[in-house]
Amino acid sequence: MAWFTLYLLNLLWAVAGTSTQTRSSCSVPLAQEPLVTGIQVLMENSVTSSAFPNPSILIAMNLAGAYNVEAQKLLTYKLMASDTADLSIGQLALTVMALTSSCRDPGNKVSILQTQMESWAPSSPSAQASTFYGPSLAVLALCQKNPETALPIAARFAKILLANSSPFNMDTGAMVTLALTCMYNKIPVGSEEGYRSLFSHVLRDAVENISMRIKDNGIIGNIYSTGLAMQALSVTPEHPHKEWNCQKTMDTILKEIEQGKFHNPMSIAQILPSLEGKTYLDVPHVSCIPDHEVQPTLPSQTNPAPTSASNITVTYTITNQLRGVELHFNDTINVSVKAGSVLLVVLEEAQRRSHKFKFETTMTSWGLVVSSINNIAENVHHRTYWQFLSDKTPLNEGVADYIPINHEHITANFTQY
Repeated sequence: MAWFTLYLLNLLWAVAGTSTQTRSSCSVPLAQEPLVTGIQVLMENSVTSSAFPNPSILIAMNLAGAYNVEAQKLLTYKLMASDTADLSIGQLALTVMALTSSCRDPGNKVSILQTQMESWAPSSPSAQASTFYGPSLAVLALCQKNPETALPIAARFAKILLANSSPFNMDTGAMVTLALTCMYNKIPVGSEEGYRSLFSHVLRDAVENISMRIKDNGIIGNIYSTGLAMQALSVTPEHPHKEWNCQKTMDTILKEIEQGKFHNPMSIAQILPSLEGKTYLDVPHVSCIPDHEVQPTLPSQTNPAPTSASNITVTYTITNQLRGVELHFNDTINVSVKAGSVLLVVLEEAQRRSHKFKFETTMTSWGLVVSSINNIAENVHHRTYWQFLSDKTPLNEGVADYIPINHEHITANFTQY
């Protein structure tokens, strides 16, 4: 967003804000760049007139440099026309950042976001960590627009974070790090030193929690949280005790891409900036290309010849054992589907074979989410949702993306967080 008026007054933080590779830099080897191009094209092709207008996709397109200019325009116009009343605080913040990365004026969306954050508060001192993800995005968006007015909002948010006692959440921790790093770098000259101390305290805790979850192969948390974690570790002013090998992380992610693990547009949107050496702190610095300029030429891609798939058997269990929910059940069915089918196909086949397995879905930025099974729906006020597991391991992908293997046991468990 337009922060050039503050640039002359705050040279120290402005210089820090223009470079996001301050901690550990890494890059995609030349021979593997087609892998990155491939997932970017897949992500851009998901943008259609009927698709959910996902601001994260537009941010990723603009940070990486879009191939599909028409998709870029369509998504920009849809986000410009979006009704703020229909958006959560996180979606509104992402929309502001997406329009900024497209060099478009977000209009009154910024003032609405600021008003929402001035009155925002978690439901309880022990609110689930994911509750803070959307407000973190809001702090980041407001920081990029006007750090001076965002400062008291960010300070209040940081104090709430320090008082929270819920278990650490990787995506939230990464977004908190990005947001408060932005604020740390842009503390206006003459402000109280207590702001810097406060932000440093929260950043230190978040960065330590992130670094503790760096695996031997470089993955941070899981493969889908790694993109945001890479962004966080590459810009934070706080040094974690555990050293991070960025190139090892990059090499492992590229292997996962080669194996087809990144096919959900949202998962691509979260990893793509890091693959291009960018972070969400770069949003205000995107150079928008005029429509008439020539865009990069896509490499030619050959589609493999279709092969006939054999059938696999998946055991599918639905269970609701929560107290206070009237209808308890624990039902299992064996379902035969084509090998390579996504989990959604298993659910549809189970529903076709038995009325006991009726389900409903809701569209989100991550794709379809199962919101109800047997007329028992998730409820944010009761903190309940349908969790899917393979044996006892929670799935990292949604039902429209996860591909079960032969004889796998999938359980949908009505869960309270």
